[in-house]
Amino acid sequence: MPSKPMNNGSNGDALVKFDVREAGTIKSVRECIIRVKGLPSCINGQMIECSQGGQGMVLGFNEEEAHIMVFKSNAPLRAGDEVYSKGQFLNLPVGEKFLGRVIDPLCEPVDNLGPIEPDAFFPVFREAPSVMDRVPVKETLETGTLLLDAIIPIAKGQRQLLIGDRLTGKTTVGLDAILNQKEREVICIYCSIGKTYSSLVKVLNLFKEKDVMPYTIVVSGVAAISMGEQYLAPYTAVTLGEYFMQKGKDVFVVFDDLTKHAWIYRQISLLMDRAPGREAYPGDIFYIHSQMMERAGYLKPELGGGSMTFFPIVDILQGDVTGYVSSNLISMTDGQIYFSSALFNKGVKPAIDFGLSVSRIGNKAQWPAMKALSGRLRLEYIQYQELLQMTQLRTTGLSKEAEERMKRGQAMTNILIQAKNNPISMETEIIFLFALSIGVLDNLSVADVNKFRVDFPKQAQEWFPELYVNLRQSQIMDDSVIAQLYEGLGRYFQSTA
Repeated sequence: MPSKPMNNGSNGDALVKFDVREAGTIKSVRECIIRVKGLPSCINGQMIECSQGGQGMVLGFNEEEAHIMVFKSNAPLRAGDEVYSKGQFLNLPVGEKFLGRVIDPLCEPVDNLGPIEPDAFFPVFREAPSVMDRVPVKETLETGTLLLDAIIPIAKGQRQLLIGDRLTGKTTVGLDAILNQKEREVICIYCSIGKTYSSLVKVLNLFKEKDVMPYTIVVSGVAAISMGEQYLAPYTAVTLGEYFMQKGKDVFVVFDDLTKHAWIYRQISLLMDRAPGREAYPGDIFYIHSQMMERAGYLKPELGGGSMTFFPIVDILQGDVTGYVSSNLISMTDGQIYFSSALFNKGVKPAIDFGLSVSRIGNKAQWPAMKALSGRLRLEYIQYQELLQMTQLRTTGLSKEAEERMKRGQAMTNILIQAKNNPISMETEIIFLFALSIGVLDNLSVADVNKFRVDFPKQAQEWFPELYVNLRQSQIMDDSVIAQLYEGLGRYFQSTA
Protein backbone atom coordinates (compact mmCIF):
# COMPACT_ATOMS: atom_id res chain seq x y z
CA MET A 1 0.00 0.00 0.00
CA PRO A 2 1.49 3.42 -0.92
CA SER A 3 2.19 5.82 1.90
CA LYS A 4 2.50 9.62 1.82
CA PRO A 5 4.78 10.87 -1.03
CA MET A 6 8.18 12.08 0.10
CA ASN A 7 10.44 14.73 -1.46
CA ASN A 8 14.09 13.75 -1.91
CA GLY A 9 15.20 17.38 -1.37
CA SER A 10 17.39 17.62 -4.50
CA ASN A 11 15.47 17.68 -7.76
CA GLY A 12 11.93 18.04 -6.48
CA ASP A 13 10.83 14.65 -7.78
CA ALA A 14 8.41 12.88 -5.46
CA LEU A 15 9.41 9.44 -4.23
CA VAL A 16 6.81 6.93 -3.14
CA LYS A 17 7.55 4.57 -0.26
CA PHE A 18 5.78 1.21 -0.45
CA ASP A 19 4.81 -1.08 2.40
CA VAL A 20 3.98 -4.55 1.06
CA ARG A 21 1.41 -6.36 3.17
CA GLU A 22 -1.60 -8.62 2.84
CA ALA A 23 -4.97 -7.30 4.04
CA GLY A 24 -7.98 -9.15 5.37
CA THR A 25 -11.34 -8.40 6.96
CA ILE A 26 -12.67 -9.64 10.29
CA LYS A 27 -15.73 -11.89 9.90
CA SER A 28 -16.45 -12.56 13.57
CA VAL A 29 -14.99 -12.04 17.04
CA ARG A 30 -15.06 -14.62 19.84
CA GLU A 31 -13.20 -13.50 22.94
CA CYS A 32 -9.53 -13.52 21.84
CA ILE A 33 -10.19 -15.42 18.59
CA ILE A 34 -11.09 -13.58 15.40
CA ARG A 35 -12.00 -15.14 12.06
CA VAL A 36 -10.59 -13.32 9.06
CA LYS A 37 -11.19 -13.61 5.33
CA GLY A 38 -8.78 -12.36 2.72
CA LEU A 39 -5.41 -13.71 3.92
CA PRO A 40 -4.75 -16.44 1.33
CA SER A 41 -0.99 -16.62 2.00
CA CYS A 42 -1.11 -16.91 5.80
CA ILE A 43 0.67 -19.71 7.65
CA ASN A 44 0.60 -20.81 11.27
CA GLY A 45 2.62 -18.60 13.61
CA GLN A 46 2.45 -15.55 11.34
CA MET A 47 1.95 -12.18 13.03
CA ILE A 48 -1.16 -10.12 12.30
CA GLU A 49 -1.67 -6.39 12.96
CA CYS A 50 -5.11 -4.88 13.54
CA SER A 51 -6.16 -1.57 12.01
CA GLN A 52 -7.51 -0.49 15.42
CA GLY A 53 -4.14 -1.22 17.01
CA GLY A 54 -2.96 -4.45 18.56
CA GLN A 55 -1.50 -7.68 17.28
CA GLY A 56 -2.21 -11.37 17.08
CA MET A 57 -0.96 -14.62 15.60
CA VAL A 58 -2.37 -17.13 13.11
CA LEU A 59 -3.35 -20.33 14.94
CA GLY A 60 -5.17 -22.08 12.11
CA PHE A 61 -6.85 -21.62 8.76
CA ASN A 62 -8.94 -23.29 6.08
CA GLU A 63 -9.88 -22.45 2.49
CA GLU A 64 -12.34 -19.76 3.58
CA GLU A 65 -10.85 -18.04 6.61
CA ALA A 66 -7.93 -17.70 8.99
CA HIS A 67 -8.20 -18.06 12.78
CA ILE A 68 -6.24 -15.39 14.63
CA MET A 69 -5.44 -15.35 18.35
CA VAL A 70 -5.26 -11.72 19.49
CA PHE A 71 -2.71 -10.92 22.18
CA LYS A 72 -3.85 -7.40 22.95
CA SER A 73 -5.86 -4.68 21.19
CA ASN A 74 -6.00 -0.94 21.76
CA ALA A 75 -9.72 -0.84 20.93
CA PRO A 76 -12.57 -3.36 20.76
CA LEU A 77 -12.44 -5.41 17.55
CA ARG A 78 -15.56 -5.64 15.38
CA ALA A 79 -16.63 -7.47 12.29
CA GLY A 80 -15.59 -5.52 9.20
CA ASP A 81 -12.34 -4.16 10.69
CA GLU A 82 -9.21 -4.68 8.62
CA VAL A 83 -6.16 -6.71 9.65
CA TYR A 84 -2.75 -6.85 7.96
CA SER A 85 0.02 -9.37 7.57
CA LYS A 86 3.62 -8.66 6.55
CA GLY A 87 4.66 -12.31 6.51
CA GLN A 88 6.64 -11.99 9.73
CA PHE A 89 6.77 -14.37 12.68
CA LEU A 90 6.67 -13.51 16.37
CA ASN A 91 10.07 -12.31 17.60
CA LEU A 92 10.48 -10.91 21.10
CA PRO A 93 13.20 -8.67 22.55
CA VAL A 94 15.75 -10.32 24.86
CA GLY A 95 18.85 -9.08 26.65
CA GLU A 96 20.79 -8.52 29.85
CA LYS A 97 18.69 -5.51 30.87
CA PHE A 98 15.64 -7.70 31.42
CA LEU A 99 17.22 -8.92 34.66
CA GLY A 100 15.47 -7.47 37.69
CA ARG A 101 12.36 -6.54 35.73
CA VAL A 102 8.72 -7.65 35.66
CA ILE A 103 7.42 -8.01 32.10
CA ASP A 104 4.28 -9.16 30.34
CA PRO A 105 4.29 -12.05 27.81
CA LEU A 106 5.16 -9.61 25.00
CA CYS A 107 8.29 -8.52 26.91
CA GLU A 108 6.87 -5.10 27.73
CA PRO A 109 7.67 -3.86 31.26
CA VAL A 110 4.81 -3.74 33.78
CA ASP A 111 6.83 -2.58 36.81
CA ASN A 112 6.77 1.18 36.08
CA LEU A 113 10.57 1.30 35.86
CA GLY A 114 10.76 2.55 32.30
CA PRO A 115 11.42 0.91 28.93
CA ILE A 116 13.92 -1.93 28.45
CA GLU A 117 16.58 -1.74 25.76
CA PRO A 118 16.95 -5.17 24.10
CA ASP A 119 20.19 -6.76 22.95
CA ALA A 120 18.55 -8.97 20.31
CA PHE A 121 15.26 -10.38 19.05
CA PHE A 122 14.60 -14.12 19.32
CA PRO A 123 11.78 -16.17 17.74
CA VAL A 124 9.33 -17.38 20.36
CA PHE A 125 8.53 -20.70 18.72
CA ARG A 126 11.84 -22.22 17.71
CA GLU A 127 13.16 -25.75 17.46
CA ALA A 128 14.76 -27.32 20.50
CA PRO A 129 18.50 -28.08 20.38
CA SER A 130 19.22 -31.41 18.71
CA VAL A 131 20.76 -34.38 20.48
CA MET A 132 24.13 -33.59 18.87
CA ASP A 133 24.01 -30.07 20.34
CA ARG A 134 23.79 -31.39 23.90
CA VAL A 135 26.09 -33.05 26.40
CA PRO A 136 25.22 -35.28 29.39
CA VAL A 137 24.34 -33.42 32.59
CA LYS A 138 27.34 -32.98 34.89
CA GLU A 139 26.47 -30.32 37.50
CA THR A 140 23.90 -30.36 40.27
CA LEU A 141 21.37 -27.57 40.67
CA GLU A 142 21.40 -26.73 44.37
CA THR A 143 17.74 -26.25 45.33
CA GLY A 144 18.37 -25.39 48.99
CA THR A 145 15.81 -28.01 50.06
CA LEU A 146 17.60 -30.77 51.98
CA LEU A 147 15.12 -33.46 51.04
CA LEU A 148 15.53 -32.75 47.32
CA ASP A 149 19.30 -32.33 47.25
CA ALA A 150 19.79 -35.54 49.22
CA ILE A 151 17.17 -37.93 47.87
CA ILE A 152 15.77 -36.44 44.63
CA PRO A 153 18.76 -34.48 43.24
CA ILE A 154 18.27 -32.10 40.33
CA ALA A 155 20.87 -31.63 37.59
CA LYS A 156 21.39 -28.50 35.53
CA GLY A 157 19.61 -29.04 32.22
CA GLN A 158 16.95 -31.28 33.74
CA ARG A 159 13.16 -31.00 33.51
CA GLN A 160 11.67 -31.91 36.89
CA LEU A 161 7.89 -31.87 37.35
CA LEU A 162 6.36 -30.58 40.60
CA ILE A 163 2.98 -32.29 40.94
CA GLY A 164 0.37 -32.39 43.67
CA ASP A 165 -2.94 -31.05 44.95
CA ARG A 166 -3.51 -27.35 45.47
CA LEU A 167 -1.86 -25.73 48.50
CA THR A 168 0.66 -28.50 49.17
CA GLY A 169 3.83 -26.43 48.79
CA LYS A 170 4.77 -26.84 45.13
CA THR A 171 5.31 -23.13 44.45
CA THR A 172 7.24 -22.78 47.73
CA VAL A 173 9.81 -25.38 46.64
CA GLY A 174 10.22 -23.63 43.28
CA LEU A 175 10.63 -20.23 44.93
CA ASP A 176 13.12 -21.62 47.47
CA ALA A 177 15.20 -22.94 44.58
CA ILE A 178 15.26 -19.42 43.10
CA LEU A 179 16.24 -17.92 46.46
CA ASN A 180 19.08 -20.44 46.75
CA GLN A 181 20.68 -19.34 43.45
CA LYS A 182 21.90 -16.10 45.02
CA GLU A 183 25.65 -15.74 44.38
CA ARG A 184 25.64 -19.00 42.36
CA GLU A 185 25.67 -17.35 38.91
CA VAL A 186 22.35 -18.89 37.84
CA ILE A 187 19.82 -16.74 35.97
CA CYS A 188 16.29 -17.38 37.30
CA ILE A 189 12.99 -16.82 35.53
CA TYR A 190 9.66 -17.07 37.34
CA CYS A 191 6.67 -17.38 35.00
CA SER A 192 3.20 -16.85 36.48
CA ILE A 193 0.45 -18.35 34.29
CA GLY A 194 -3.21 -17.73 35.05
CA LYS A 195 -2.54 -16.85 38.71
CA THR A 196 -4.23 -14.02 40.53
CA TYR A 197 -2.46 -10.68 40.68
CA SER A 198 -2.37 -10.86 44.48
CA SER A 199 -0.43 -14.15 44.27
CA LEU A 200 2.13 -12.52 42.00
CA VAL A 201 2.48 -9.55 44.36
CA LYS A 202 3.34 -11.92 47.22
CA VAL A 203 6.07 -13.50 45.09
CA LEU A 204 7.46 -10.09 44.10
CA ASN A 205 7.51 -8.95 47.72
CA LEU A 206 9.41 -12.10 48.67
CA PHE A 207 11.93 -11.55 45.87
CA LYS A 208 12.51 -7.96 46.90
CA GLU A 209 12.82 -8.89 50.56
CA LYS A 210 15.41 -11.59 49.80
CA ASP A 211 17.18 -9.40 47.19
CA VAL A 212 16.94 -11.90 44.34
CA MET A 213 15.68 -9.55 41.63
CA PRO A 214 19.21 -8.69 40.32
CA TYR A 215 19.47 -12.22 38.84
CA THR A 216 15.76 -12.87 38.25
CA ILE A 217 13.19 -12.07 35.55
CA VAL A 218 9.45 -12.29 36.33
CA VAL A 219 7.06 -12.99 33.44
CA SER A 220 3.57 -11.90 34.46
CA GLY A 221 0.88 -13.98 32.74
CA VAL A 222 -1.75 -13.28 35.40
CA ALA A 223 -5.41 -14.08 34.94
CA ALA A 224 -6.32 -10.41 34.36
CA ILE A 225 -4.66 -10.27 30.92
CA SER A 226 -6.01 -11.79 27.71
CA MET A 227 -6.03 -15.54 27.09
CA GLY A 228 -3.69 -15.02 24.15
CA GLU A 229 -1.04 -13.44 26.38
CA GLN A 230 -1.49 -16.10 29.06
CA TYR A 231 -0.94 -18.78 26.40
CA LEU A 232 2.22 -17.02 25.26
CA ALA A 233 3.71 -16.54 28.77
CA PRO A 234 5.70 -19.81 29.19
CA TYR A 235 7.14 -19.54 25.67
CA THR A 236 8.29 -16.01 26.49
CA ALA A 237 10.06 -17.30 29.60
CA VAL A 238 11.82 -20.01 27.58
CA THR A 239 12.87 -17.50 24.90
CA LEU A 240 14.43 -15.22 27.49
CA GLY A 241 16.19 -18.20 29.02
CA GLU A 242 17.60 -19.30 25.67
CA TYR A 243 19.34 -15.96 25.24
CA PHE A 244 21.31 -16.46 28.44
CA MET A 245 21.86 -20.17 27.77
CA GLN A 246 23.46 -19.37 24.43
CA LYS A 247 25.72 -16.92 26.26
CA GLY A 248 27.10 -19.87 28.25
CA LYS A 249 25.12 -19.18 31.44
CA ASP A 250 23.00 -21.46 33.59
CA VAL A 251 19.27 -20.70 33.61
CA PHE A 252 16.53 -21.93 35.94
CA VAL A 253 12.85 -21.50 34.97
CA VAL A 254 9.76 -22.09 37.14
CA PHE A 255 6.42 -22.42 35.31
CA ASP A 256 3.61 -21.71 37.77
CA ASP A 257 1.59 -23.48 36.55
CA LEU A 258 1.06 -25.53 33.37
CA THR A 259 -2.35 -26.83 34.44
CA LYS A 260 -3.80 -23.36 33.93
CA HIS A 261 -1.86 -23.07 30.68
CA ALA A 262 -3.57 -26.24 29.44
CA TRP A 263 -6.95 -24.87 30.51
CA ILE A 264 -6.28 -21.67 28.57
CA TYR A 265 -5.32 -23.57 25.43
CA ARG A 266 -8.43 -25.74 25.79
CA GLN A 267 -10.61 -22.61 25.88
CA ILE A 268 -8.84 -21.17 22.86
CA SER A 269 -9.27 -24.42 20.91
CA LEU A 270 -12.96 -24.65 21.76
CA LEU A 271 -13.43 -21.05 20.57
CA MET A 272 -11.83 -22.13 17.27
CA ASP A 273 -14.32 -25.04 16.99
CA ARG A 274 -11.58 -27.64 17.12
CA ALA A 275 -12.76 -31.16 17.85
CA PRO A 276 -12.38 -31.88 21.59
CA GLY A 277 -10.70 -35.06 22.73
CA ARG A 278 -10.04 -36.53 26.15
CA GLU A 279 -11.28 -34.20 28.93
CA ALA A 280 -12.24 -31.75 26.12
CA TYR A 281 -8.58 -30.99 25.40
CA PRO A 282 -7.55 -30.65 21.73
CA GLY A 283 -5.44 -33.32 20.07
CA ASP A 284 -2.27 -31.21 20.04
CA ILE A 285 -2.18 -30.46 23.80
CA PHE A 286 0.75 -32.87 24.14
CA TYR A 287 2.70 -31.08 21.43
CA ILE A 288 2.37 -27.56 22.83
CA HIS A 289 4.00 -28.68 26.09
CA SER A 290 6.51 -31.17 24.73
CA GLN A 291 8.00 -28.73 22.21
CA MET A 292 8.51 -26.32 25.12
CA MET A 293 9.98 -28.91 27.54
CA GLU A 294 12.48 -30.10 24.92
CA ARG A 295 14.12 -26.68 24.86
CA ALA A 296 15.70 -27.38 28.26
CA GLY A 297 19.10 -29.04 28.28
CA TYR A 298 22.87 -28.70 28.64
CA LEU A 299 24.60 -27.35 25.52
CA LYS A 300 27.99 -28.59 24.35
CA PRO A 301 30.99 -26.24 24.80
CA GLU A 302 31.04 -25.28 21.11
CA LEU A 303 27.60 -23.71 21.57
CA GLY A 304 28.52 -21.87 24.74
CA GLY A 305 28.13 -24.66 27.30
CA GLY A 306 25.08 -23.08 28.94
CA SER A 307 22.19 -24.93 30.51
CA MET A 308 18.48 -24.42 31.13
CA THR A 309 16.62 -26.25 33.89
CA PHE A 310 12.81 -26.39 34.11
CA PHE A 311 10.50 -26.75 37.12
CA PRO A 312 7.00 -27.06 35.59
CA ILE A 313 4.25 -27.11 38.21
CA VAL A 314 1.00 -29.08 37.76
CA ASP A 315 -2.10 -29.12 39.95
CA ILE A 316 -4.03 -32.37 40.32
CA LEU A 317 -7.28 -33.30 42.08
CA GLN A 318 -7.35 -35.60 45.12
CA GLY A 319 -3.92 -37.07 44.40
CA ASP A 320 -4.87 -38.42 40.95
CA VAL A 321 -1.68 -38.44 38.84
CA THR A 322 -3.42 -40.21 35.93
CA GLY A 323 -5.11 -37.06 34.58
CA TYR A 324 -4.54 -36.19 30.96
CA VAL A 325 -2.27 -33.16 31.39
CA SER A 326 -0.38 -34.56 34.38
CA SER A 327 0.33 -37.92 32.74
CA ASN A 328 1.46 -36.13 29.57
CA LEU A 329 3.95 -34.00 31.51
CA ILE A 330 5.21 -36.98 33.53
CA SER A 331 6.06 -38.70 30.24
CA MET A 332 8.01 -35.72 28.85
CA THR A 333 10.03 -34.75 31.95
CA ASP A 334 13.07 -36.33 33.61
CA GLY A 335 11.28 -37.10 36.86
CA GLN A 336 8.59 -35.79 39.17
CA ILE A 337 8.31 -34.57 42.74
CA TYR A 338 4.97 -35.62 44.21
CA PHE A 339 3.46 -33.49 46.97
CA SER A 340 1.09 -35.34 49.31
CA SER A 341 -1.88 -33.64 50.97
CA ALA A 342 -1.81 -36.24 53.76
CA LEU A 343 1.81 -35.42 54.64
CA PHE A 344 1.13 -31.68 54.40
CA ASN A 345 -1.80 -31.97 56.82
CA LYS A 346 0.44 -33.85 59.27
CA GLY A 347 2.88 -30.93 59.29
CA VAL A 348 5.59 -32.63 57.20
CA LYS A 349 6.93 -29.82 55.03
CA PRO A 350 7.99 -30.04 52.29
CA ALA A 351 5.25 -32.63 51.89
CA ILE A 352 7.11 -34.79 49.37
CA ASP A 353 6.14 -38.45 48.98
CA PHE A 354 9.29 -40.52 48.34
CA GLY A 355 7.35 -43.44 46.92
CA LEU A 356 5.95 -41.48 43.99
CA SER A 357 8.88 -39.08 43.47
CA VAL A 358 11.89 -39.78 41.29
CA SER A 359 14.75 -37.97 39.57
CA ARG A 360 15.90 -40.08 36.63
CA ILE A 361 19.15 -38.30 35.81
CA GLY A 362 19.89 -36.06 38.79
CA ASN A 363 22.06 -38.58 40.66
CA LYS A 364 24.58 -38.48 37.80
CA ALA A 365 25.48 -34.92 38.79
CA GLN A 366 25.12 -35.28 42.57
CA TRP A 367 28.05 -34.39 44.82
CA PRO A 368 29.95 -37.58 45.81
CA ALA A 369 29.74 -36.55 49.47
CA MET A 370 25.97 -36.13 49.24
CA LYS A 371 25.58 -39.41 47.35
CA ALA A 372 27.57 -41.29 50.00
CA LEU A 373 25.55 -39.89 52.90
CA SER A 374 22.10 -40.18 51.32
CA GLY A 375 22.45 -43.64 49.77
CA ARG A 376 20.19 -45.43 52.28
CA LEU A 377 18.15 -42.43 53.35
CA ARG A 378 15.18 -43.07 51.03
CA LEU A 379 14.88 -46.74 52.01
CA GLU A 380 15.23 -46.04 55.74
CA TYR A 381 12.61 -43.30 55.62
CA ILE A 382 10.10 -45.46 53.71
CA GLN A 383 10.65 -48.31 56.21
CA TYR A 384 10.11 -45.88 59.07
CA GLN A 385 6.79 -44.72 57.58
CA GLU A 386 5.66 -48.34 57.25
CA LEU A 387 6.70 -49.10 60.83
CA LEU A 388 4.91 -45.97 62.04
CA GLN A 389 1.66 -47.11 60.44
CA MET A 390 2.02 -50.56 62.00
CA THR A 391 2.67 -49.19 65.49
CA GLN A 392 -0.44 -47.06 65.35
CA LEU A 393 -2.50 -50.25 65.22
CA ARG A 394 -0.61 -52.13 67.97
CA THR A 395 -1.35 -51.95 71.67
CA THR A 396 1.63 -53.98 72.94
CA GLY A 397 5.17 -52.68 73.39
CA LEU A 398 7.78 -52.58 70.65
CA SER A 399 10.98 -54.57 70.46
CA LYS A 400 14.27 -52.83 71.20
CA GLU A 401 15.21 -52.90 67.52
CA ALA A 402 11.87 -51.35 66.50
CA GLU A 403 12.26 -48.64 69.13
CA GLU A 404 15.70 -47.73 67.77
CA ARG A 405 14.33 -47.57 64.24
CA MET A 406 11.49 -45.36 65.44
CA LYS A 407 13.93 -42.97 67.14
CA ARG A 408 16.09 -42.81 64.04
CA GLY A 409 13.05 -42.26 61.82
CA GLN A 410 11.84 -39.45 64.06
CA ALA A 411 15.28 -37.81 63.93
CA MET A 412 15.27 -38.17 60.16
CA THR A 413 11.85 -36.50 59.96
CA ASN A 414 12.96 -33.66 62.21
CA ILE A 415 16.08 -32.91 60.16
CA LEU A 416 14.22 -33.14 56.81
CA ILE A 417 11.39 -30.80 57.83
CA GLN A 418 12.30 -27.34 56.61
CA ALA A 419 10.68 -23.92 56.94
CA LYS A 420 9.63 -22.20 53.74
CA ASN A 421 11.75 -19.45 52.18
CA ASN A 422 14.76 -20.68 54.14
CA PRO A 423 17.06 -22.52 51.70
CA ILE A 424 20.13 -24.34 53.04
CA SER A 425 23.57 -24.45 51.43
CA MET A 426 24.86 -27.78 50.15
CA GLU A 427 27.71 -27.75 52.70
CA THR A 428 25.26 -27.34 55.59
CA GLU A 429 23.07 -30.13 54.21
CA ILE A 430 26.08 -32.47 54.16
CA ILE A 431 26.85 -31.60 57.79
CA PHE A 432 23.25 -32.37 58.81
CA LEU A 433 23.29 -35.72 56.99
CA PHE A 434 26.64 -36.65 58.54
CA ALA A 435 25.28 -35.96 62.02
CA LEU A 436 22.22 -38.04 61.18
CA SER A 437 24.33 -40.91 59.81
CA ILE A 438 26.39 -41.33 63.01
CA GLY A 439 23.29 -41.29 65.20
CA VAL A 440 23.96 -38.23 67.35
CA LEU A 441 20.49 -36.84 66.59
CA ASP A 442 18.53 -39.99 67.41
CA ASN A 443 17.78 -39.10 71.04
CA LEU A 444 17.22 -35.37 70.60
CA SER A 445 13.85 -33.71 71.00
CA VAL A 446 12.29 -31.64 68.23
CA ALA A 447 13.35 -28.43 70.00
CA ASP A 448 16.95 -29.68 70.34
CA VAL A 449 17.09 -30.65 66.66
CA ASN A 450 15.84 -27.21 65.65
CA LYS A 451 18.45 -25.60 67.91
CA PHE A 452 21.13 -27.83 66.37
CA ARG A 453 20.08 -26.78 62.85
CA VAL A 454 20.50 -23.12 63.74
CA ASP A 455 23.56 -23.16 65.99
CA PHE A 456 25.89 -25.90 64.79
CA PRO A 457 26.57 -24.64 61.22
CA LYS A 458 27.58 -21.24 62.62
CA GLN A 459 29.88 -22.77 65.22
CA ALA A 460 31.38 -25.22 62.70
CA GLN A 461 32.32 -22.30 60.43
CA GLU A 462 33.79 -20.45 63.40
CA TRP A 463 35.83 -23.43 64.63
CA PHE A 464 36.91 -24.65 61.15
CA PRO A 465 36.89 -21.72 58.68
CA GLU A 466 38.25 -23.94 55.86
CA LEU A 467 35.59 -26.65 56.29
CA TYR A 468 33.01 -25.14 53.93
CA VAL A 469 35.70 -24.15 51.41
CA ASN A 470 37.09 -27.70 51.27
CA LEU A 471 33.63 -29.22 50.87
CA ARG A 472 32.76 -26.80 48.05
CA GLN A 473 36.00 -27.43 46.18
CA SER A 474 36.39 -31.20 46.60
CA GLN A 475 32.71 -32.21 46.99
CA ILE A 476 33.88 -35.34 48.84
CA MET A 477 34.11 -36.48 52.47
CA ASP A 478 37.86 -36.85 52.89
CA ASP A 479 39.58 -37.76 56.15
CA SER A 480 40.21 -34.14 57.18
CA VAL A 481 36.55 -33.17 56.72
CA ILE A 482 35.35 -36.22 58.67
CA ALA A 483 37.81 -35.52 61.49
CA GLN A 484 36.70 -31.89 61.74
CA LEU A 485 33.02 -32.89 61.81
CA TYR A 486 33.60 -35.47 64.56
CA GLU A 487 35.53 -32.92 66.60
CA GLY A 488 32.96 -30.18 66.00
CA LEU A 489 30.01 -32.40 66.95
CA GLY A 490 31.80 -33.50 70.07
CA ARG A 491 32.51 -29.94 71.15
CA TYR A 492 28.92 -28.86 70.38
CA PHE A 493 27.20 -31.58 72.39
CA GLN A 494 29.63 -31.14 75.27
CA SER A 495 28.74 -27.46 75.43
CA THR A 496 25.00 -28.18 75.37
CA ALA A 497 25.08 -31.07 77.86
